[in-house]
Amino acid sequence: MNVLTLALWLPASAQHLSSPNGKLTADITLKDNEVVYTVALDGKPLLNDARAALVVEGKSEAWKLKRVRRESKSEHVNAFAYRQKAFDIAWNAQTFRLTKDLNIEFRAYDDGVAYRFIQTADQPLVIQDEVAVFAPEGAPVAYVPYTTNPKKPEAMAFQNIYTSNRLSQLEDQWAFLPITLDYDNAVKLTILESDLEAYPGMFLRPAGGKLKGAFARYPKRMERGRWRGMTHVEETEAFAAKTGGARTLPWRVMCVTTDDRQMPTSNLVYALASPNRIGDTSWIQTGKSAWDWWHAWNLKGVPFRAGINMDTYKYYIDFAASYGLQYAILDEGWYDSNKGELMKSIPEIDVQALVDYGKERGVGIILWTVFNLLDEHLEEACAKYAALGVKGFKVDFLDRDDQTAVEMAYRIAEACARHHLILDYHGFWKPTGLNRTYPNVVNIESVFGMEEVKWNSDKKDMPQYDVTFPFIRGMAGFVDYTPGAMRNASLKNFRDIYDQPMSMGTRCHQLATYVIHDSPLTMLADAATAYEAEPAYTRFLASIPNDVDETRVISGRMGEYIVVARRKGTTWWIGGQTNWTPRDLTLDLRNALGLTGKHPMTLYADGPNADNNAEDYKVQQGELPEGTVTLQLAPGGGFVIRVE
Repeated sequence: MNVLTLALWLPASAQHLSSPNGKLTADITLKDNEVVYTVALDGKPLLNDARAALVVEGKSEAWKLKRVRRESKSEHVNAFAYRQKAFDIAWNAQTFRLTKDLNIEFRAYDDGVAYRFIQTADQPLVIQDEVAVFAPEGAPVAYVPYTTNPKKPEAMAFQNIYTSNRLSQLEDQWAFLPITLDYDNAVKLTILESDLEAYPGMFLRPAGGKLKGAFARYPKRMERGRWRGMTHVEETEAFAAKTGGARTLPWRVMCVTTDDRQMPTSNLVYALASPNRIGDTSWIQTGKSAWDWWHAWNLKGVPFRAGINMDTYKYYIDFAASYGLQYAILDEGWYDSNKGELMKSIPEIDVQALVDYGKERGVGIILWTVFNLLDEHLEEACAKYAALGVKGFKVDFLDRDDQTAVEMAYRIAEACARHHLILDYHGFWKPTGLNRTYPNVVNIESVFGMEEVKWNSDKKDMPQYDVTFPFIRGMAGFVDYTPGAMRNASLKNFRDIYDQPMSMGTRCHQLATYVIHDSPLTMLADAATAYEAEPAYTRFLASIPNDVDETRVISGRMGEYIVVARRKGTTWWIGGQTNWTPRDLTLDLRNALGLTGKHPMTLYADGPNADNNAEDYKVQQGELPEGTVTLQLAPGGGFVIRVE
């Protein structure tokens, strides 16, 4: 519930806005039909001469700060399948009237500043462009994930490692959000967006020591490719967006942190998103899934030919049931994707029979498909597969975030919610709070995840990325990283093998992803037979909860290491990872978790030979020590501790 503690309207020329604790401030003025603002922490500027504007077709009216509304609010947010069950958040806000058709609202939280434009006219508008310029004070280091398609930068899968350099030294190329600015004194400012709906997502371009907004143009003509029936934008309009009437535009979010441990648990994106639109969420089940694609159906020691067939998927279902996994996914191949025949399976697959087989064993079936194909058959597909008992869809290859793509994502989420179908959005842009609005969206990719090792011939540094993205990308929301490799390699031993992939880093580095990542729906990416060869390890992995009551980052430095603790009921799970630098971590878990008395503890940690054989690990059980716990992490290593 929102609690209004102050509200008034008064004329304004330049305005000063401060956070509830007074540490974070924004000064807002107007110049040349652009809103100009600064953001400062404890009086020290972080952004100076930042700018925000809209270029609206047929509108040349001069902007004025005609009057302003000031308000202070707080909200208790109940969150579903989030990093914590609930949280409280407070802010101060000012709303400026720019023209008779347009307002802008600024909010200051204790950990960030956000603004959004508000269209007040109940009439269609064509937005030619949006100006969003972030002008940092000084020369911070920027962590930037560039587009992987320089020729058509808005068309790609939103997956890349981070390029880091002084902002003035970076290439002028589109990069997707989030982007973090490091001010060298532990202060970081991360740029995100929230409540992206019926509007193109924001990219940023480093240019002249600033970050400048860039937006995909509105699609004019789509073309269908031969591959998977996927469509792509062939021709665009000259404008970015068109709106149907009075509405709010997406939030531009600047999250400010003074300790890296604050970053992965930021609530701003979730808090700024539109609330739940589907009502009852009791039918939505989080959990883990057996998965086929990453290891290329590569089972061994089974009495049948493994592949896309009934015997293989019944084996996956039996495996899931044996280890308490909630789902089994049928990835690409269960229907003829070359023909785009979503509404019927290939002859080798009987979806109804697999659903029935899974139901008898407590395992739900999730079906893979392509975004535009599901959208083209939306009501028919939802009705058919929900009636069969399918639990949801893994939807792939949207690979764009123009306005019509965003509308498609909302359209699919709404239809699937009506039919009680969950969604894993793969090949998709970063989270912008859609999971708050449609809680049946239980995972989103937009991460340089485990699939990348299948073709990582240039040995991009995965352990380095693994201890970087939870601090940056993790601020936006959950990730479909698809972890769980059972073949693990040191850097010198790593090879990219498509059909028998391995991970970079140790087995316990992989295990820790199940604790560190926000992921309500998580894959076990490797072969069922690989997990079955190590049943104690697999049962421990499978028991790590996906839906938790509380999350804390108890230690970590971006790009070096991270230690995350999650509580489910009275059990704590603590997971840690390091980059390729081996390190000893000494943790005061009793103090960090508020524990007293005796507590049984189980530890999975890198073995003494994990620096050479990354699959080496050790298991220890006993009582949580009275003092500190010291853990030795191998290069690319990790650990998981369970404390009852």
